[in-house]
Amino acid sequence: MLDLLPRINELAKKQREEGLTNVEKAEQQVLREDYLGAIRGQVLHTFSGMKIVDSLLNDVTPEKIRELKTKD
Repeated sequence: MLDLLPRINELAKKQREEGLTNVEKAEQQVLREDYLGAIRGQVLHTFSGMKIVDSLLNDVTPEKIRELKTKD
């Protein structure tokens, strides 16, 4: 994921300074989608390992998070 950032930033800088060709715009879109997909995967992984308890130590984990645990 981190290997995508330099190229994403390079294309963003070029876009601000001089504009991008159609090929570069397409590449930028693909890189951004790949990067966001990786971020979303990390967030889902983090949430799937979560357990929420109240002050009485009762499990109050929302159902959507419980469903994530069963998908793994």
